[in-house]
Amino acid sequence: MPGAQRLAGRRVLVVGAGQQDHGISDPPIGNGRAMSVLLAREGAAVAVADIDGDSAEATAELVRAEGASCVTSIGDASQEPAMRRIFEEASAALGDLDGLVMNVGVGAGIGFAGTSQEDWDHVLAVNLRSHFLGCKLALEQFGEGGAVVLIGSLAGLESMPIPSYAASKAALLAVCRNAAVEGAPGIRVNLVVPGLIDTSLGRMATSLNPGRGEVRIPARRQGTAWEVAQCAAFLLSEEASYVTGQPLVVDGGLNVAMRT
Repeated sequence: MPGAQRLAGRRVLVVGAGQQDHGISDPPIGNGRAMSVLLAREGAAVAVADIDGDSAEATAELVRAEGASCVTSIGDASQEPAMRRIFEEASAALGDLDGLVMNVGVGAGIGFAGTSQEDWDHVLAVNLRSHFLGCKLALEQFGEGGAVVLIGSLAGLESMPIPSYAASKAALLAVCRNAAVEGAPGIRVNLVVPGLIDTSLGRMATSLNPGRGEVRIPARRQGTAWEVAQCAAFLLSEEASYVTGQPLVVDGGLNVAMRT
């Protein structure tokens, strides 16, 4: 859909802007790529970062097709030297950043018995430490009016078969709250909490666990990455100037249904 220029003049870094198609033909767009494109449509200059350089460049091509300035960076978001370099490259190309989206997440291990210490440490490093580093650098470098959006998961509010993933996403609630308080009043920090979203990763998860596709969602469908992107754009914009430290659940009512 056409943008409304809500982010005109903003310079936003999207970490986790690429996507993996997981062997799916004609894959749906993923959250990171959809957010990058929509932010460009809304007038932002966008830096796209991912551990997969080819995937980041594919996203960048779509961003540039929207007429936006764009730069790519490659690096492991769970490592502070890499994250500092990503911030530096984005700032050098676009000017001082004033927006950040952290869209990084992996899962490993099924149940406690099926989760090794190495699985646990890897998932917590990627899913949690990367978001901590993003917030740390944003609070160091952003000026008045800066905004950070973390991407969590409904798994952080409910139980699920991958305890490391659920724990890492639940901890983002605390990261968001603390960063919002520390960043106030000049920098806002919020958390988008998607439910079942139709992405390549989601389709792969459903193929491995068919019951996932039979979950009763009050909205009667899974969400799209564009709907997640709209929420991120809102939280980055001045329309959300009085919103900070908050989780925004985007799940078609699934969380409510699970509690009834």
